[in-house]
Amino acid sequence: MKTGTIDAYLTSLSKGGAAHAERIATTVHSLVAAALHLRHAIADGLYEKEDANIPRTINKDGDLQHNLDLYADDLFLNAARKAGLAYYLSEERVDEIVIDPSAPLAIAIDPLDGSSNIKTNLSIGTIFSILPNLGDSAATFLQPGSRQLAAGFFIYGPQLSLVLTAGRGTHVFTFSQKIGTFVESVPSAVIPGETAVFAINASNYRHWDGSVRSYVDDCLQGQNGVRSKNFNMRWNASLVAEAYRILIQGGVFLYPRDERRGYKNGRLRIAYEANPISMLIEQAGGASIDGTTRILDLIPSELHQRVPLIFGSRGEVGTVARYHIEPDAIGARHPLFGHRGLFRA
Repeated sequence: MKTGTIDAYLTSLSKGGAAHAERIATTVHSLVAAALHLRHAIADGLYEKEDANIPRTINKDGDLQHNLDLYADDLFLNAARKAGLAYYLSEERVDEIVIDPSAPLAIAIDPLDGSSNIKTNLSIGTIFSILPNLGDSAATFLQPGSRQLAAGFFIYGPQLSLVLTAGRGTHVFTFSQKIGTFVESVPSAVIPGETAVFAINASNYRHWDGSVRSYVDDCLQGQNGVRSKNFNMRWNASLVAEAYRILIQGGVFLYPRDERRGYKNGRLRIAYEANPISMLIEQAGGASIDGTTRILDLIPSELHQRVPLIFGSRGEVGTVARYHIEPDAIGARHPLFGHRGLFRA
């Protein structure tokens, strides 16, 4: 076992007395093996070439399922079985899968986040949440994110990386082809408290509520506006890519609710997207909210429930929250900035 590897980290976790540490370690090892298989499938492009004569399926949330989505789901379900987990909840399945109800842990997972980006060679990923078994599959996946025991994501990009937390900081591991394992590249990620970078899909501006429009307008006014500084805007259309960038460089990510059909309650799923990302962000010193409320305090009522998601540098997330709660208190708001912005006439 080499110092600084994923094995060394998981061993230290067990020695530190973390709850279910050995089971968490077994689960992460099993997920790592599945991720390596998935990485090879992505690199080979085998599942990208879909037969146009075979209709692709639609998951419960109305998202188109690609062949690689289904392959990834099978890989991680098998990994959950090998790890001896209790239950498995996936974006690609309507219902949870019961594996071993007596086991202490369960997993909620997005097997392949951003699969539509494969053809444009953008980073995609696998997001997972490890939860304590409450003795019932539905109850287990409907507990608040604050009860997660561990969370993480794999990002399949120029490098294969694993971002992981077990409640003691957020650690980044990068796969080394030379030694054949994940090596710790960021021992403890720390998100800068302040930022001048925001990430949002500006094409949906007309659908946002007034608080989000005002926030973006004021950012775009730059140093001459109420924010008194110049901002940069990013948008990769990949949750894992945005989260990874913010963990390394800081920034704020916004995927708010809007008025389009299917977006009024937000778009990202609590159990296997918002909760694990929020745990990683908070463990790195950042913050994550739905606009006004901490994500990890939310209690979902449905397995695939959606939620607005805003996360990143703590100071900027707090500013976004104030735009939702008390917009008139932002800076010395002048009528010029209150009704007119770059997009607003």
